[in-house]
Amino acid sequence: MSKKRKFTSYSLFVSCIAAIGGILFGYNTSVISGVLLFITKDFQLSTIEQELIVSTLLIGALIGALAGGVIADHFGRKKTLFFTLLLFFIGIFTLTMASGFNAFLIGRFISGLAIGIVSMAAPLYIAEMSPPENRGALVSLNQLCITIGILLAYIVTYSFAAKSDWRDMFAFAFIPVVLQFLGLFFIAETPSWLISHGKPEAANQILHKIRVAHVHEHLVHEKKEEDAPTKKQFKALFSPSVRMPFLIGIGVAVFQSITGINTVIYYAPQIFQLAGYETAQTALFATILVGAINVVVTVISLWLIDRVGRRPLLVAGLIGMAFSLFILGISFLSKSEASGLTAVFALLIYVGFFAVSLGPVAWLIISEVYPLGIRGRAMGIATFSNWLCNYFVSLTFLTLIQVLGTAGTFWLYAIICFLGLWFVIKLVPETKGKTLEEIQSFWKKP
Repeated sequence: MSKKRKFTSYSLFVSCIAAIGGILFGYNTSVISGVLLFITKDFQLSTIEQELIVSTLLIGALIGALAGGVIADHFGRKKTLFFTLLLFFIGIFTLTMASGFNAFLIGRFISGLAIGIVSMAAPLYIAEMSPPENRGALVSLNQLCITIGILLAYIVTYSFAAKSDWRDMFAFAFIPVVLQFLGLFFIAETPSWLISHGKPEAANQILHKIRVAHVHEHLVHEKKEEDAPTKKQFKALFSPSVRMPFLIGIGVAVFQSITGINTVIYYAPQIFQLAGYETAQTALFATILVGAINVVVTVISLWLIDRVGRRPLLVAGLIGMAFSLFILGISFLSKSEASGLTAVFALLIYVGFFAVSLGPVAWLIISEVYPLGIRGRAMGIATFSNWLCNYFVSLTFLTLIQVLGTAGTFWLYAIICFLGLWFVIKLVPETKGKTLEEIQSFWKKP
């Protein structure tokens, strides 16, 4: 067994720059959880209007995810990241200036387009700029930045809660926009994309910066993949060697959403109010605990993911998520004084298990399993599937509570966690330590 190599400082630097997109992803998706408490009163929003403001971002993300794969394959990963920043700027500006319900919908939709694209472009860029021994940790930097963005959103909304200044809550996102804009001038296009567009010399220079071995083998393999006759046709997604990884990527992306995490991210303050923490500031403070746990456990996952592997983390995480959701449901049926604390504890445990499993691993798997020629498109479809489920989960959460009750809603998500566990055990392979070339060879075995 070869000695495990450390990633280069260049790989870490470019990964961090790309992962700033994760901060924008996390912040812009979750800031609405605090903003909603104030704009609901200011604009007298109905339950349906609240759900629309939350879910309109997800409609934009659906379109962005589907288009993002084509954009990334055609124009390059780096230019795609530049494009998302333009969309983020327009969306954030529209929200800070919003004077009514329709303006909120427009701003949320444009922000959603940016989020949908960056949610697949950032992990794709990092995966292609990472040495195989550390790809899990580097790609998971994006998930860490998503959790940091979520935590920042919770802290910012809590800080501005006393003044009900929701415009400044939106405007805070301009800071990471500027940081990533400056950083993108110092990173290169990925070697895989350069090879696919006839620039092997430039690709070779980048490969020597990010890995200390396998450069020649990588160039040969990627060129062979690029020369495949179905390299850029959507029908290639259903060829025998691609069909299974394509469906596995979609499945993992879907289960990341339908196990209920987005209800916690988007509606955490409302959940805590249902648990008995009635004032907005108290609910927002409790929500900060959710964000903090998310960040801390994601940091732990960076250390575990290339050591323990993908499958063990998914199995343990889904089991823990299911049981914590079951306890969370019980806490809402209890009339005891401790039920509120039990709900908080169960919710934090649930977030912790998600943060060490489906949170980082889902994005990692869909960045690993696809061949070069259709990698962007395949990731785009998997990400589209994720956002489609995200949309329906967020759109129906408050309605499910009215129909099934709070306990019944969380028990439904617990059942889905067990279905996800069956899917992982049955179909998802281990990709720890394998090069992207070795993963492709695995699917081609008879």
